[in-house]
Amino acid sequence: MDAQCCYEELIKSQAYSPLELPKEARPRERLSIMGPQSLSDRELLAILLGAGIRGKSVYTLADELLELLDTAKELPGMKDILGIRGLGFSKACLVLAMLEFGRRHWGPVGIRISQPEDAYKLLRHYADRKQEHFICISLNGAHEVLASRIITIGLVNRTLIHPREVFSDPLMDRACAVIVAHNHPSGQVLPSPEDVDITRRLKATADLVGINLLDHIIFSGETFYSFSQEQGALFK
Repeated sequence: MDAQCCYEELIKSQAYSPLELPKEARPRERLSIMGPQSLSDRELLAILLGAGIRGKSVYTLADELLELLDTAKELPGMKDILGIRGLGFSKACLVLAMLEFGRRHWGPVGIRISQPEDAYKLLRHYADRKQEHFICISLNGAHEVLASRIITIGLVNRTLIHPREVFSDPLMDRACAVIVAHNHPSGQVLPSPEDVDITRRLKATADLVGINLLDHIIFSGETFYSFSQEQGALFK
């Protein structure tokens, strides 16, 4: 069994410590060799948290924190972080400081989206989620990012979207355009009939409210499908 397979099996069994992994498969070692961009969100949070507690691995803590961050409409507060059993005051402060520093210095706000690949790079880190995450990016007239939000988290292989949920925040942002996207946990990025249907419905709503729907992107960790590139007629 190679290091990656061993790593995956240990993660599935919720190993108590990254030290149980082969050295070359440990998150810190992989980060130092391959760079932070090679790690999943879960692994990055596991490095930040350092260790779990008795009966609860650091990966389980990372999963619970990741779920909180995915579902939060804004940066969580101290009470939210402390609601996760195993995250005490010290670690909660560390997480909140990391989130705020990242927001101030390297958040997505202001990034210009000029092609589908730009949006994919912004969203790719969601590809490892086990459920579909439907995301909306609000853009100004220059196609610079105003905000990026998870609209809903669906079942393993489908998500339920209503246009009002998608456009309520962009209207508050005074957005001129939006890009919507969702991950396919299966890794298959070709759109389903449901994907085509929701794209058409969102396009009709966008036209009604005066916001330009630039694209609907379906993505995995390796590739993506862009409606604007493949089915441009939907957006005319």
